[in-house]
Amino acid sequence: MQEKAKILIQSILDRAVAAGETVGCSALIRKDGQELCFAASGLADCEENKPIRRDTIFRLYSMSKPITGVAAVKLAEEGKLDLSQPVADFLPSFRGQRVELPDGSLAPVDRPMKVADLLRMTSGLPYDGPGRAGRYAAGVMEEAKASLNTDTPIGTLELAEKLGRGPLAFQPGSSWRYGTSADVLGAVIEAVSGKRFGDYLEDAIFAPLGMHDTAFWVPPEKQWRLAAVYTAKPDGSLARYDENHLDIRNHMDRRPAFESGGGGLASTADDYARFAAMLLNGGELDGVRVLSSASVRYLTSPGLNDVQRAALEKDFDNLPGYSYNGLMRVLVEPGRANTLSCAGDYGWDGWLGCYFENVPAQNMTVLLFMQRTDTGYTPLARRLRDAAAMLTSD
Repeated sequence: MQEKAKILIQSILDRAVAAGETVGCSALIRKDGQELCFAASGLADCEENKPIRRDTIFRLYSMSKPITGVAAVKLAEEGKLDLSQPVADFLPSFRGQRVELPDGSLAPVDRPMKVADLLRMTSGLPYDGPGRAGRYAAGVMEEAKASLNTDTPIGTLELAEKLGRGPLAFQPGSSWRYGTSADVLGAVIEAVSGKRFGDYLEDAIFAPLGMHDTAFWVPPEKQWRLAAVYTAKPDGSLARYDENHLDIRNHMDRRPAFESGGGGLASTADDYARFAAMLLNGGELDGVRVLSSASVRYLTSPGLNDVQRAALEKDFDNLPGYSYNGLMRVLVEPGRANTLSCAGDYGWDGWLGCYFENVPAQNMTVLLFMQRTDTGYTPLARRLRDAAAMLTSD
């Protein structure tokens, strides 16, 4: 089985590189607590002619979100955070928030935004988009991006406080929209724990799990392992991309002031596999318990009502059949999905194409790593997921 899996997955990755979908990528599939296969293809850095390696470090972007979700629920099970608490209890600027109405006017919120709204993206906080709420959020993110190379970069708590002063796109809990919820949740975690967000993640998750290559920056001795980023040119060819995006330094060569719970982490295939295995094992790995099994069930259970799910599908038309919770998609209708998936599958992906899926029904994890802009949930990820389904079917 392992040899068959290796041949199939390697061929899928090789074809993607040959077709110009990415300059390089790797995939790791685990089944029943054992590695089924690891495969890599192409280059981590075309200019330096560096191949993708098992220890290549990738910018996770939104695949950071599930880690932020775990961190928040860990504080809840320790009795330090109530998921029904108003966000304003930790971030004062969220008091007295207002909501943008269809005519562009503003009205008071019907109820305060809760921590659970951040976990489910039902907060009303957008990344950008039309209307006053979207324009305000985009402006805050641009301000933070512009501050990256100054002597006073905007920090985690400061950015969240700025977002709290702006209008919401809808009443908290009334709909769903992808946005800055995870970044605000990182600030809540920082306020509750009394530690910098990255330090809390290190102490609570990374160190216990042995995730030694996961952090908000890549120190000098590891920089040679950081993959370069590429973007598609108008003719379809790929060119190196060295710009900063979403207030995250492309080169990740210093610890940032803003530690983005929504997209700031970098990691390796083996590190992220340990995080995924912990979830799949009900919160424990190699004798170390990070979360209770009850917390894992909460994080990976569908969290949206019908109205919220409809908004999710409108926002992400490639996710029919899914709900959302714990800053992850959760599959509830496998017959409507675009992959050969199982009810209860959960995970997420990132702006540069990194992809994570746990499959509880088959005790399996599927991971893909690449670094191409504006990709997210890619056709390559779906082909990989379908191949994994075939390899592990009865």
